[in-house]
Amino acid sequence: MKNIIKSGFMLAAIVSAPSYAGYTFDLGDKDSITFGGFIKADIRTVSGDVSAPATGNDYWIGAASVTDDISTTKFTANETRFNAKYVHGDVTGFIEIDFYGGGGNQIISNSSHPRLRHAFIKYKNITVGQTWTTFMNTSAIPESADFGGPLVAESFIRQGQIRYTNGGLQLSLENPYSDKGDNTQDSIPDVIAKYTFKGDWGNVSVSGVARQLNTVGGDTVSAAGFGVAGRIKTFGKDDFRFQVHGGKTGRYVSVVTARDLVGEEAEQSTSIMAAYRHYWTEDMRSTVYYGTTDTDLGNVKNNHVAVNLFKNYTKQLSFGVEIGNFEMAEVNKNSNYLQFSAKYVL
Repeated sequence: MKNIIKSGFMLAAIVSAPSYAGYTFDLGDKDSITFGGFIKADIRTVSGDVSAPATGNDYWIGAASVTDDISTTKFTANETRFNAKYVHGDVTGFIEIDFYGGGGNQIISNSSHPRLRHAFIKYKNITVGQTWTTFMNTSAIPESADFGGPLVAESFIRQGQIRYTNGGLQLSLENPYSDKGDNTQDSIPDVIAKYTFKGDWGNVSVSGVARQLNTVGGDTVSAAGFGVAGRIKTFGKDDFRFQVHGGKTGRYVSVVTARDLVGEEAEQSTSIMAAYRHYWTEDMRSTVYYGTTDTDLGNVKNNHVAVNLFKNYTKQLSFGVEIGNFEMAEVNKNSNYLQFSAKYVL
């Protein structure tokens, strides 16, 4: 693994920023169609005592599986995604898919089913459909080769909702789901409020979520949690990104490190994520990030740390490398990973 890591830095450069809208066709009368997305190819090596359960070591989620001395290398392009935005006056429709939907095999075809990411309608200050939960601050997600970066400590959910926006204030009713509970009894929507402070310096959001959870034993449990997240400009083009979450946030944070319910009780967790991005040149940059989550009932503590190097060869094309470690501290198990990426933004 040390030789792989060394060669990784020698070849350095990595995947660029998130996908951007690519091509817009003006239809007149304030009507337009925009097509966007990106093509992303990854080569990923994982070695150690922990296996990433997300589609077979493709990327780390908040939880992982203990194994014995694994060493795997995998070539994938599943993060590739396409989107379309339709604007008709005051109405906007947006839809996006990627290819993490499963299917196929690695014997012959390596096929992968499309997966719905976003599908929503926006009319003035009302948004209806499936998209990122109002609880999260998408600008606080670090740039990374590993899908999503330190998901172990991030708020990272897409789901159905109805959202009201007025300046920095957002209020929403969102899809209820009692993770590890009796979700057949989930009838009261999750309630979320967020306020985002913005300026030339960046942004900071403060959010809260309140839910009614249904246990497998037939009881009803109330749960509430908070989040503070942001992206702060520092020197030149550099920035600092952070997320802090606490309370009974459950499935809203850490991608199943914390669960909504453990037995008949709502689980409480604390999550911290910090990332710094530095531009070495106009077209080369690095991000170092760290994420950690502790839970009270499950007694789980997972950590994810990584550093990467990105380089753009054209405005749309970038290559790069990321090296990192995922740790299940409660059982003293961890794995290192090395990931090369190429990304072409449409």
